[in-house]
Amino acid sequence: MTGWTADLIPAQHGRVAVVTGANSGLGRVTATELARHGAHVVLAVRNVAAGREAARGMGDDVEVRELDLASLQSVRAFAARLAADHPVVDLLVNNAGLVLLGPRHTSADGFELHLGTNLLGHFALTGLLLDRLGAARNPRVVNLSSITHKSAHLDFDDLMYERNYRASTAYSRSKLATTIFGLELDRRLRAAGSPIVSALAHPGLTRTNLTPRAWEHRGRLGRLISSVGLLATQPVEQGALPQLRAATDPAVRGGQFFGPSGLGETRGRVVEARLSREAADPAVGRRLWAAAEELTGVRYL
Repeated sequence: MTGWTADLIPAQHGRVAVVTGANSGLGRVTATELARHGAHVVLAVRNVAAGREAARGMGDDVEVRELDLASLQSVRAFAARLAADHPVVDLLVNNAGLVLLGPRHTSADGFELHLGTNLLGHFALTGLLLDRLGAARNPRVVNLSSITHKSAHLDFDDLMYERNYRASTAYSRSKLATTIFGLELDRRLRAAGSPIVSALAHPGLTRTNLTPRAWEHRGRLGRLISSVGLLATQPVEQGALPQLRAATDPAVRGGQFFGPSGLGETRGRVVEARLSREAADPAVGRRLWAAAEELTGVRYL
């Protein structure tokens, strides 16, 4: 397979990179590659023990910090501690994601759990770290989208999906919201004359632990479904390349979106991916931003 590879990542020495959900899957590969290329990597993880286990294979310039994106209190505490120790943050990779294909759950703050974790936690974290990012030489924020965002539609009258809940749709909506956030962040950074670049990526269909966990509630049938589904996926090392390119390629511009080139953007070499019309609509971006500020209490740009 040709195209952009991890070998093209430029030296990251002297850079501080924060990767959410870095103890497994795409986040673990991303953190490992950033550390391998010289970055000081902060593994922002909900499970600290799992984070420490992952960090053992990443070298000496790695630290593990607790972050539960489903709790705004945890997000604020993480950001405050990080800012105290790192006056400059060069890269924020909003990688962590939740897929829970069971009944509706809510976050510690009462948000529908997919939206609360995948969007609102990252929205708050980005805002709380914005000053630290703005102090860097070539700062960048990367948000992780999904090909499922293309089939989703946001219902602003029911953002928390309290009516006629479907878990798979809730996940797709949260990923659409995350994509809209990354693009609106780019617009606002440009308007403010900020040096921060906001880019996006999606992994196509990639073999991570998210799918088996998503089906855990279905017992033996769920395990069978997840095993069959994994046959259509690409290795996690390949799936992480779009976000690694978005995070490190010096030629990346704000608002660019990367994903696999294969059929339906499910797998293959890294190329610029296609956005849904709703994701790219500035009016939707402004409306979601206002809602996220109101819900999280974190206002910026």
